[in-house]
Amino acid sequence: MSRVVSFGSINVDHVGYISRDRIAALADAHGWFPDAGETVRVDAVPAAVRDDLTETFLGGKGANQAVAAAAAEADASLLGCVGDDEDEHAVVETLAERGVAVDGLERVDGPTGYAAIVVDETGENHIAIVAGANGRVTPAYARRHGDHLRDADCLLLQNELRAEATLAALDEVSGTGRRPTVVYDPAPADGAGAVLSHDAVDVVTPNEGEAAALSDALDAFDGTVVRTLGENGVVVEDGDDEFRVDSPAVDPVDTTGAGDVFAGYLAAELGEGSGLRRAVQLATIAAALSTTMEGVQTAVPERQQVLDVLRDGEN
Repeated sequence: MSRVVSFGSINVDHVGYISRDRIAALADAHGWFPDAGETVRVDAVPAAVRDDLTETFLGGKGANQAVAAAAAEADASLLGCVGDDEDEHAVVETLAERGVAVDGLERVDGPTGYAAIVVDETGENHIAIVAGANGRVTPAYARRHGDHLRDADCLLLQNELRAEATLAALDEVSGTGRRPTVVYDPAPADGAGAVLSHDAVDVVTPNEGEAAALSDALDAFDGTVVRTLGENGVVVEDGDDEFRVDSPAVDPVDTTGAGDVFAGYLAAELGEGSGLRRAVQLATIAAALSTTMEGVQTAVPERQQVLDVLRDGEN
């Protein structure tokens, strides 16, 4: 069983399933409103948007990826911060029930991270995040948990924390005789180039929008680039080797977090020592299956479901 550590964000997701026309109206009214498939940082979400958010789930890219790694049968743990309101949403308790080790989480004053997510009729999502407790994850926190970070087989990082905290986590695993494989999800794309330039990052998993925003940084990156293309599958650039993995055909309900499911499964497989192609195949199937249900953590498929689809595709 591979040891996967996710150093990242924990949010309470407030979700609205609304029409494209309503989304267009919100975008016209709010210049910060995210494009389809985009995640943006905001200081607050106005009531005009909150009124459309009628469902609540647990999320955050760090938490989602840890849950996905656990579903992929990794020994998964999560490092990050929750607010003093976490009992209201049973954040830590639910993560533990979903198979994630939570002993490294710290509680801070103030609210847990907040995400506003709107989803249209096709399942496409638009996400705005308010940092909350995620903004309290510091370089000092990373150093306090350095042993935990170094003990991983695969370390998952995202861009919903402050860059200085993520860079400190990378420093903790650098320069050691044995270090984890580092998988970095550069979302939101803003500011991700600074993390991508760190020598300890091995794999980066941008979607189409993030790849476009980070084109220069990706050109300079010396590791493996795994571009997720939604229903069009995945393109992998590993040095001189490039290959594509197709996505299974599904009827999507909610694409929110599909990239997180992909990253969690990818990390579990890479940590176990699987070859890159097989790891990407399983991660691609898991991500596709997750879009057929609402939410993210509640939609993560079990590993056997993923293996069954892979086997059917090979027959």
